Amino acid sequence: MKHDTQNKLAPTTIVLHWLVGITIIGLLASGVYMAENGVYTLFPWHKAFGFLILFVALARVFWRFKNGWPSAAGNYTALEHRLAHVVHWVLIGATLLMPISGLMGSVLGGHGLDVFGIEVFAQNFSVEDPEKTLPINYELSKLGSAVHFYLGYVVIGALVLHIVGALKHHIIDKDGTLRRMLGKQI
Repeated sequence: MKHDTQNKLAPTTIVLHWLVGITIIGLLASGVYMAENGVYTLFPWHKAFGFLILFVALARVFWRFKNGWPSAAGNYTALEHRLAHVVHWVLIGATLLMPISGLMGSVLGGHGLDVFGIEVFAQNFSVEDPEKTLPINYELSKLGSAVHFYLGYVVIGALVLHIVGALKHHIIDKDGTLRRMLGKQI
């Protein structure tokens, strides 16, 4: 398996980056849309993709620790390096915390989890009223939901910084960082 170099990123790095990135952006967009408009028809898809991306994000974190962080493609100030480091850690951590907190909110709230027709966690129905779901752990469910909600906005901010940084590298610095993330050698 190839590893990252200063001039070229490994195919594994590129695939995991774009798969997680695009999926997380889609999940954030659907989550914000549902929360802002009170429309929850996308909820089953949101939960299913969120659950599945957790495993891809775990693979990405494992790969990142195994492979290490790629060297910078250019020379930057200490502040730029620090900001990039913080943003990358926020994004890496959030790709794990977002699905885990979403699972906490849903499953511990008694709503279960269905992934494209496959029941992963059953709903917790009331014995007295089979139409009503009961929380398994109300406090942890609310904590998971709150973390999921607020962390979503933190991730949006980190993504904006990440994208602006990538564009700065490409347009202003012309250092090849974005080209490298697109699979090109610099």
